[in-house]
Amino acid sequence: MSAPPVIPNAGFMLQQPAHFFALGFGSGLSPVAPGTAGTLWAWAAFMVLQPWMTELRWACLIAASLPVGWWACSVAARNLRVLDPSSVVWDEIVAFWLVLWLVTPAGFWGQLVAFLLFRLFDAVKVGPVGWADNLFHDVDLEGDPTAWHKAGFGIMFDDLIAAGCTLLVIATWKFFQ
Repeated sequence: MSAPPVIPNAGFMLQQPAHFFALGFGSGLSPVAPGTAGTLWAWAAFMVLQPWMTELRWACLIAASLPVGWWACSVAARNLRVLDPSSVVWDEIVAFWLVLWLVTPAGFWGQLVAFLLFRLFDAVKVGPVGWADNLFHDVDLEGDPTAWHKAGFGIMFDDLIAAGCTLLVIATWKFFQ
């Protein structure tokens, strides 16, 4: 019999760097819609960082955030004892940075549309997002020594697919304008 899930809190988040990243620097501790809170944190961080960032710096930050996120999400999910904890929001942060980076120089309204589309795809999990979300939900947490790494990858993967769907809708809309 496995131990019950851990309820995340500030103490858990501060136990180790993986938790701090995975819980989106605290945004994942929101009692209401932690995924949306993480995405809003990503948007705010993007706006704060934007004056100092170049295309190359964004590319490097996002590229570095992917393996860090995989590691952090794997560790936090294992320590929370939940396959895909709602408090783990690093996946939303990195995926939405990717969206914002690729739609920039969109103004506020364009970024708001990107935010709403991303949240819709991530929450509703339609089409390819649902497929990606289900890919790693049948891992054997007890018998597979790589299970938590697969879970961490799955946590990241469906949000990257949601980002891709968001970008596809925006690109299609711009194409037909």
